[in-house]
Amino acid sequence: MHSSELLKGNLQTIILKVLSDQKRMYGYEIVQKVKQSSIETIVLTEGSLYPMLHKMEADGLLKIELEYVGKRIRKYYSLTETGASQVEIKLKEFAAFVKTMSAVLQLKLT
Repeated sequence: MHSSELLKGNLQTIILKVLSDQKRMYGYEIVQKVKQSSIETIVLTEGSLYPMLHKMEADGLLKIELEYVGKRIRKYYSLTETGASQVEIKLKEFAAFVKTMSAVLQLKLT
């Protein structure tokens, strides 16, 4: 598993990318998709995921749709136009950061 400090700084980028690819998901689906995609090295907790989803909604990056599933209400998250426009920006920022850190730390990425 990766350090929670490293994940915290990249969680918004992860969520943006996952929702960009999947279009509409509920919280547990996001957790499972990230876990599966990372070969179980990134395991998001409710304590990190939901505060970030709420922040992203407040920032206008996400919209929520409520749907009844049996007797329960399920919240589905999807990107707003603003959120969709941020995906490429955040991915480029992350790639540039990785490149810079690799140079500073003299890492050879394979």
